[in-house]
Amino acid sequence: MNLTKIGYGIGRRKTSIAQVILKIGNGKLIINKKEGNFYLQNNPNYLQKLENSFSLLGLKKNFDIYAKTNGGGLTGQTDAILLAIARALISFDFQNRPILKKAGLLKRDSRQVERKKFGLKKARKASQFSKR
Repeated sequence: MNLTKIGYGIGRRKTSIAQVILKIGNGKLIINKKEGNFYLQNNPNYLQKLENSFSLLGLKKNFDIYAKTNGGGLTGQTDAILLAIARALISFDFQNRPILKKAGLLKRDSRQVERKKFGLKKARKASQFSKR
């Protein structure tokens, strides 16, 4: 593993976009210049999801994560950061790619919210049918 450079990755999910920089460090998580636990509202599901790719590779506390994200909500931003971390780990060391690919962490979830259609209440929800 080349320890002199930094890893960089971009991830997207729903309307969220995340840019992540990985540096050699002691496991610090900074999202939008705030502590990661504070930004993700101490939600254990979000925090565990972000540590998933590091635990797969056995790199639990080797990297500091600096993420810049905008758009969407916390779930979309967390998934965007997760994809960006996986891509940054590959830019750091290409040997990580087969492990992350097998775990499905490199797949971009392309589902978007369907647009509302006119005459309907939502994208597909219609008002109740009345016979008379």
